[in-house]
Amino acid sequence: MASAQVSEGRLYATVDELKRLTDMAGKYGISVDILDPPFLPSSHIDREQHPAIMLGQNPERDRDIEQVQTMIRNCAAASIPCIKYNLSILGVLRTGRTPGRGDTSYSTYRLKEAHPSSPLTRAGVVDADRYWERITYFLDRVIPVANEYKVRMACHPNDSPVPPEGYQGVVAVLGTVEGLKKFVSIRESPYHGLNFCQGTVSEMLASPGKEIYDVIRYFGSRQKIFNVHFRNIRGHRDDFMEVGIDEGDVNMFQAMQAYRDVGYPYMVHPDHVVSSPSETGGEYTSFCYGYIRALIQAVDQAS
Repeated sequence: MASAQVSEGRLYATVDELKRLTDMAGKYGISVDILDPPFLPSSHIDREQHPAIMLGQNPERDRDIEQVQTMIRNCAAASIPCIKYNLSILGVLRTGRTPGRGDTSYSTYRLKEAHPSSPLTRAGVVDADRYWERITYFLDRVIPVANEYKVRMACHPNDSPVPPEGYQGVVAVLGTVEGLKKFVSIRESPYHGLNFCQGTVSEMLASPGKEIYDVIRYFGSRQKIFNVHFRNIRGHRDDFMEVGIDEGDVNMFQAMQAYRDVGYPYMVHPDHVVSSPSETGGEYTSFCYGYIRALIQAVDQAS
């Protein structure tokens, strides 16, 4: 996954900027298969510089959506087939870190220990109906352009899930499997789907080690997975740690088998790797890539 670098004042990359990116990658035998745009990140709305889409603010919302549409057209012109984005208000919710094996530590979320800095965000009260209205408004204007230019739009789920009554006044509708099912059905299109963060989806489940494989098969068999963040957790909904890829509650070999079984054809890569103060050059990320590659080879040989 690559990030778009843009000049000041624009929320989209030009065709020339994107081609410079793909040309640079090509020199090393790498293709740019998915792009992380310069906005719609997984950030908290109170820290977001361009919040209009998720605040439902016009005319700023329409202007920002127009820039997403331009980004889609430019990606098509630069032969970049997929864009990853978020429709997030609360961002990534965590409550601290837990010591892990060796000198690592694990990003942790325990709902009972969560104490927001304010009762409401600047978005105010956003119930499920209001959240779905903003999502639908966006999809109605973006997915037709994605269809026309054949660029897949991969939405990351809300991370972490929140209680049914909401958190900081927000009901995070993309924080449940049922919410994700509704999301992919809003616009029937082969270019509307998910950045399937396996760790985030595992965080939604009461028993991730038993349930995640059927969730992979549900979305994968419908061709709604456009990118996979392949990470593991220990725990369950409302109480979990982001642990090493090889030490969590999910059987990652079994998960990889599920992706193979549904014919998933796109990228699988690490996400939220564990933190170590002794790491100097991305050693753990490299380990994750090696682990993923080994799993792919093992699954292929077992088929």
